[in-house]
Amino acid sequence: MTQLQDAAPAPATGTPLLEARHLTKHFPLHGHRSRGKRGRAYRANRGQADRGRSVVHAVENVSLALQPGQITAVVGESGSGKSTLARLLCRLLEPTSGQLLVDGRAVRSGHRGGRSYARLVQMVLQDPFSSLNPVHDVRYHLTRPLQVHGMLERGTSLDETIMGLLERVALTPADQFLRKYPHELSGGQRQRVAIARALAVRPRVLLADEPVSMLDVSIRLGILNLLADLREREGMTILYITHDIASARYLADEIAVMYAGRLVESAPATSVTDQPAHPYTQLLLSAAPDPDRPEPVQLSGRGSVPSLLTPPPGCRFHPRCPHAMEICSQLPPPPAEVAPGHVSACWLHAPERPAGTVAPAERRHDGPPTRLADDPSHQQGRQTRPALRHPPFPRPRHGQSKEAGDEPAGH
Repeated sequence: MTQLQDAAPAPATGTPLLEARHLTKHFPLHGHRSRGKRGRAYRANRGQADRGRSVVHAVENVSLALQPGQITAVVGESGSGKSTLARLLCRLLEPTSGQLLVDGRAVRSGHRGGRSYARLVQMVLQDPFSSLNPVHDVRYHLTRPLQVHGMLERGTSLDETIMGLLERVALTPADQFLRKYPHELSGGQRQRVAIARALAVRPRVLLADEPVSMLDVSIRLGILNLLADLREREGMTILYITHDIASARYLADEIAVMYAGRLVESAPATSVTDQPAHPYTQLLLSAAPDPDRPEPVQLSGRGSVPSLLTPPPGCRFHPRCPHAMEICSQLPPPPAEVAPGHVSACWLHAPERPAGTVAPAERRHDGPPTRLADDPSHQQGRQTRPALRHPPFPRPRHGQSKEAGDEPAGH
């Protein structure tokens, strides 16, 4: 179960395979180095300057748990911190604060044990055109992880192992791909090679950072089906990073919605898309294509992700939220369980508000916030959830997807 900080306890589902607790990542801004005497003075006092310089708040106090054999999707628009979170989970970046746990045991910080952790957690990068070295063929790309991690078994030839990896990702006949270079492959084939390279060390967790965003629409479904097959046939635990909430609904068991470096909502996939609780999740769903929508899309929010150099105080979504209240700009909302296993960090669902806060107010686009004095929910001290503007879309089963235009083998 994906959880927000201090969320109500979810039903016991066992120890998470990989868990992040209160992860925070700040990137300091480095100033331009001056020349001459000013430059020497800067370098002499660099340690003092570093303590007072500005930072980018890329990830802020994020807690996430990946259960064995499940696909968890992290959804959010560009700049929300999704890829940074994936790199923290893969230990490509060291967190500013927080910790990682594997099977309930804390992972030590630093470079010690990095290779053993890499055998456990592997990552598939977003761009298959830059993740493969153009001067080496497919055989070389799949040989390197086998040699570095000592994964070659006695009595098994190297080529047999490599062809087995290619067959796992549906690149058949495998012997025809061994000597091909990246420029001789299509985008979908390159991404399959990247996935095969990650599978070479037999990881237990696969982090897929927007694996289909750089691919043609016609071949995206094949990659999603491949990830689903890895989960269903091999019990692989997968974190799926995406900005497309519709594909997350199709593929994932759990969805966590991220905005401006923070998690704002998490729940089973059907709950997030059918009964969204957070206004930002509703905004994402209203922007998702839906051919069955009977009326034009009416986006209830405006603007874009705020600057993470100077994030807004309180709830980071409040400058765009049509339901913003005064407290939203003062304090970050605590996570609240709106349904079993469904957590939302929004003051609309907080069971209690600090003393002295005002009643909820709805913000109009053409004027200042207007108090909802006639709203019956104010008489009870809470405001009802904003309604979803379009009907939920069905979730096709994985077995049906291949009959709906799946990518042919080898593409």
